[in-house]
Amino acid sequence: MPAFPVQSGQLILCIGDSITDCGRRAEKAPYGDGYVSLLRELVIARHPERDIRWLNRGIGGNTVEDLKNRWEDDCLREKPDWLTVKIGINDLHQTLRKGERAVDPARFRTLYTEILERAKGATKAQVVLIDPFYLSTDAETDSFRAQVLKLLPEYLAVVAEMAKTFGMRRVKTQELFEAQMKHRSPNDFAPEPVHPYRVGHVVMANAVYEALCG
Repeated sequence: MPAFPVQSGQLILCIGDSITDCGRRAEKAPYGDGYVSLLRELVIARHPERDIRWLNRGIGGNTVEDLKNRWEDDCLREKPDWLTVKIGINDLHQTLRKGERAVDPARFRTLYTEILERAKGATKAQVVLIDPFYLSTDAETDSFRAQVLKLLPEYLAVVAEMAKTFGMRRVKTQELFEAQMKHRSPNDFAPEPVHPYRVGHVVMANAVYEALCG
């Protein structure tokens, strides 16, 4: 694996939805108890000489439109050196449910492009895009879970496009969990398809670490 590039004094800012939040605004402040805190602990364990700064800016329930609305305050003004973005599953859910906060794949692309262009223009951050994911194997029925899995590739294609367009790193979390689910039940990773148990966050933290390494 390449050398870990994040240097002392640099800021890693992680932004996204509930999977990033993980209680960071409540009893698990300030890093939450998910992949962000695990990533931080992994970096400390492997690189004790690095004095890296961390900010968790996840908020449960967020869509990419919510990120747009708080992008200046919660991201750009902090001037991160490294930025991870995990968003998309709420956009998809709201779209299937025809909710007022629906963000279909076309609008997801438009808004994601906008916030990433702003990040590129206002900061020198190296960016890691984390795919939305869904921990289910129910692809053959007419259930809501199957509908999610059917639509999910359209959102994943947007993240892939963003990574290619902007030259950003990408964590293919859906692929990682699909590989895991060949050997274990989805229920081993989450109580429902969206919010992982700790083992799922370990999978994510390890993948984000590898992405940071390039």
